[in-house]
Amino acid sequence: MSWHGLLKREVEYVYKVTNGLVDLVDDDKLEWKPETGNNWMTTGQLLKHISDACGMAFKGFVAGDWGMPDGVDLSEMKPEDMLPPAEKMPTLGSVAEAKKLVADDKATALEMLERCTDEELATETAPAPWDQSKMILGHRLLQMVDHLKLHNAQLFYYLKLQGKPVNTNNLWGM
Repeated sequence: MSWHGLLKREVEYVYKVTNGLVDLVDDDKLEWKPETGNNWMTTGQLLKHISDACGMAFKGFVAGDWGMPDGVDLSEMKPEDMLPPAEKMPTLGSVAEAKKLVADDKATALEMLERCTDEELATETAPAPWDQSKMILGHRLLQMVDHLKLHNAQLFYYLKLQGKPVNTNNLWGM
């Protein structure tokens, strides 16, 4: 299978799982977060992060657009500014908003993928703002799919801790 085929298949799959999990979130639980430990995102913050965890990064790697305001250079940012503590992360006001943003993020991921040839995915190096090591573009994009998968697992456990009747089928999109 080609990089392009693999990535398209993975994108379609991960967003199917994402949509299924987001459908289980209740608007009245957006402020919920685990009671023990620290630096936990609220459910609303997690949904906001999920809504740009993959496609936005595809756009950064493929088009060089990381969504930063004019005059902000990612290479000059401190690590704590790239990944702020949970209390400084943005949130969403509704599950409906999350669903729309997740759909937009998927569309962005697929649009960016269509801009790439298999040769580019297999040979172009793509340093990340948070990791300047040499890695091919296809591998970087696959990491962003995995990034979304990890946050899906986080949402799965948030739902479980909220008392939702989730099980392995929800986590795997079955």
